[in-house]
Amino acid sequence: MALHFLVEDAAEVAEGYLVVLTGAEAHHAATVRRVRVGEQVTVGDGRGLWAEGVVEAAAPREVSVRVTARREVPARTPRLVLVQALAKGDRDELAVQAATELGVDAIVPWQAARSVSRWDAAKAEKGRTRWAGIVREAAKQAHRAWIPEVETVASTAQIAARAVASVVLVLEPTASERLSDRVRALPPTGDAEILLVVGPEGGIDPREIAEFTAAGAFPVRLGESVLRTSTAGPAALAAVEVCLGRW
Repeated sequence: MALHFLVEDAAEVAEGYLVVLTGAEAHHAATVRRVRVGEQVTVGDGRGLWAEGVVEAAAPREVSVRVTARREVPARTPRLVLVQALAKGDRDELAVQAATELGVDAIVPWQAARSVSRWDAAKAEKGRTRWAGIVREAAKQAHRAWIPEVETVASTAQIAARAVASVVLVLEPTASERLSDRVRALPPTGDAEILLVVGPEGGIDPREIAEFTAAGAFPVRLGESVLRTSTAGPAALAAVEVCLGRW
């Protein structure tokens, strides 16, 4: 499989053009991935640009790629959004990485009532930036034309408010409705985004479930097992991809 690299300026990427990778991207390409002259690679900007090319020069500080083809990949609809509760250790980060590889379109960090990890004002932007870095690298690894957006940390009330315009599915092991049944019941041409809400290690507080439900969200379950917070989101995302006919 060809290696994939990211550029900041899409205007520089056109058929016949020579794209020059510098800085960390060049170092990663030449030193870490050991790209070689003559190797076929792909280049993108993370916002839909997708180009194929051939490496003409490879050095730790500069890698040159001659573009042979370019196209624009449209954003998918409906958008799939993972609302991931903050969790202790690296469990939330594992969920973010796997969800990116599996096709999520956006990620919302959620300060749930039972979250052990807390992002105060000082930590919020630092945490979001860290998640964005994980998403960027996972998107490159997965050869994705679009890098998922990592939004600012949200409260329960802010997430519930999105149920007005979006389909909000709250993953709850005790729910009577299955995730697959709810997704298959959605209009086939619907373009409203689908939010998958995943709680922290201790689960979603009943008062939060009540708030989501009152706003129009749907509690749904994944099979008969109780999954870890690092597993539930990616598993739900994969199930939705199948139900939407993408897999």
